[in-house]
Amino acid sequence: MKDHGRSTRKRTGGRLHDVSKKKRHQLGREAAETTVDDPRFQVIDARGSDDKLRALSTNIAQVADGGEVTTETIENVVDNPANVNYIRRNIITKGAIIETSAGQARVTSRPGQTGQVSAVLVEDN
Repeated sequence: MKDHGRSTRKRTGGRLHDVSKKKRHQLGREAAETTVDDPRFQVIDARGSDDKLRALSTNIAQVADGGEVTTETIENVVDNPANVNYIRRNIITKGAIIETSAGQARVTSRPGQTGQVSAVLVEDN
């Protein structure tokens, strides 16, 4: 179970002992691990009166090239610095390099949190 509470270690590396149990608002969920496929979404109840739209899979990206933003189709994941295994599993996270119909682009949004993929074209060197 994910825990978004305080660290159990001091700055010096010493151990901190819990003064209370885990609270409900400190709970976390499993990662969405958005894949390249037909669009599927999930609405998640967030804290307060908010909702989050979680993208479970998508094949559409909003790609920015200079001042223009176009809707492109995602073909596959080329590189993902978050996890090397995400490349072969075609999982999109923030910072991932994706192959689109307009060329390679770097993802700037968080698809598991916002439900959409926003990206910026990458210059080929």
